[in-house]
Amino acid sequence: MVHYAQSELLSITDFAKKIGNIVKGVREEAIEKIGILKNNRLEAVLISTNEYERLKRYEEIVEELENQELLKIVEHRAKTSLSEYLSSEDMARKFNIDLNSL
Repeated sequence: MVHYAQSELLSITDFAKKIGNIVKGVREEAIEKIGILKNNRLEAVLISTNEYERLKRYEEIVEELENQELLKIVEHRAKTSLSEYLSSEDMARKFNIDLNSL
């Protein structure tokens, strides 16, 4: 969970009044982030374009790693003989599941 200092939280009204200075501070990295509150609930977070792009690159890297892991699983399963697989009935018995109740 992300933590916010009191100075990093603004009501939407205060944010609207100070938007020019806030955007400048975030852009120049004098301000890391600003949480925008509506009815005392966090509604949005303002971060710099650089930080957003960094996070998107990280997300793409994680997605690529997940895809590589899935590919390894698929390749492993493709090499596995069908005789090693359990039928759905056998799997249900193994975990004490009544297939008729599903």
